[in-house]
Formats: sequence, structure tokens, C-alpha cells
Amino acid sequence: MPKIEQKQVVVKEIAEKLKKASSVVLVNPRGLTVEQDFKLRKTLREAGVDYKVYKNTMMTFAVEGTPYEGLKQFFKGPNAMAISYDDPTLASRLINNAIKTMPVLSFNAGLLDNVVYDAEGMKVVAEIPPKEELLAKLLGSLKSPIASFARVINAVAEK
Repeated sequence: MPKIEQKQVVVKEIAEKLKKASSVVLVNPRGLTVEQDFKLRKTLREAGVDYKVYKNTMMTFAVEGTPYEGLKQFFKGPNAMAISYDDPTLASRLINNAIKTMPVLSFNAGLLDNVVYDAEGMKVVAEIPPKEELLAKLLGSLKSPIASFARVINAVAEK
């Protein structure tokens, strides 16, 4: 297979993954040991996050004309792409946890809900709790006043 066809296959692979993605995180994997990289890949794979190092030129061609085009400005230096499909903050949370044990790993950028974030923005996104936890907190907040109201009504009824 000629080289251009091989590149087209890679560009198409990236584009297909991005069509299904809920978020994309770009990280700088430079400096990771083989063991650390293996551990990171395993953690992300088990959580359902695609993680792969692509050439910047391949990623540039893949994002052209898509909502992910804003990431092109960050395609400099080494980049690995982590793509989350269900939970938009999952990839950033897992990578943030990995950064705590692998300080050489760092965020480059990311895209969530068609908004491009730089490295600092991705650190903030990584702190957002999972959707289930946010819903539980919301329901707890809603339940608390209702429970208090029910106790007051019950106390009035007992008198």
C-alpha cells in the first residue's frame, strides 16, 4: 500500500473516532517510561477511553471542517489523543489522576461541548465530578428542604 493511502487510513480512523466522541483531551506523553505508559493505557482502555499517539499532521487533516478544528493550534510537539465517548469529563479525570503519580505527563488542551480549553482549563474540567455524582448531589439538595418541610408538618400534626 502506498504511503499516501496508509496516511489516509489513519486520518479516516481519527475522523471516525471524533464523530462519536463526547470529548477529546490532548496530552504530552514525553518522558513517560514504558511501564508508566502501559499503566496509563490500561487504565484508560478499561474505562472505555481511546488513547493513541498520532502524528500532528494526521490529526490536522482529520479535524478540518469538524467542531474539533479549534484544537489545531495545539498540534505542536508530541501529542497523544484521549477520546471519551460517554462521560465527557472521564478522560480528563483519569489523566489528571495519572498526572499525580506521573508528573512528566501533562495536559496540552482539550475540547468539551465544542469549547476548546488550554492546559489550565483542562485541569479545571478534570475536577468536575462524574455525572452520576452531580445528579446525586442535586437530588440530595432537592430532597433536603422537602424532608425538613415534612418534619415540620408532622410536628404540627402531632400537636
